[in-house]
Amino acid sequence: MIALAFALLFGTAPGVSAAEETGLWRALGSKGNVALLRHAIAPGTGDPSEFAIGDCGTQRNLSDEGREQAARIGARLRENGIKTARIFSSQWCRCLETARLLGLGPVTELPILNSFFQRPERRTRETQALEEWLARQNLDGPIVLVTHQVNITALTGVYPASGELVVVRQSENGKISAVGSIETD
Repeated sequence: MIALAFALLFGTAPGVSAAEETGLWRALGSKGNVALLRHAIAPGTGDPSEFAIGDCGTQRNLSDEGREQAARIGARLRENGIKTARIFSSQWCRCLETARLLGLGPVTELPILNSFFQRPERRTRETQALEEWLARQNLDGPIVLVTHQVNITALTGVYPASGELVVVRQSENGKISAVGSIETD
């Protein structure tokens, strides 16, 4: 209970010490690290059967709370030294809206960040494509990838909450590993 009260007062996620969280924020601003962000709050699970990319009326979208959460995540990034970043997003409307509301720069759609929740047979292929894409990136500055729980879990083994940042590092051999995560709310 004391840890939760401290977290609510000082913005540190339960289970993560203030020092650990500070280290994760520093890592995000340093060379070789990337932030994987699960989209902000979008009530429900999966997508309707009539889902179509580019048609937000057919998708599960951010709630008002989710929009506020995305803006708060952007503010926390800026408070922790990430003023601008290269932002890449799944083509799902809830991810694109989250990415734009961060207010850190232009958003680039990246299809390999699209959810495979309803197409689990794509998990291995999509995860490998993301690893290969990351291996080709210049990781000298902040990169934020806005995507879905299934994508983040497949890549890192971490099951993030809505709006949770998972910090990953790429080793010299191209292997991706989770450094830690920051619950932003």
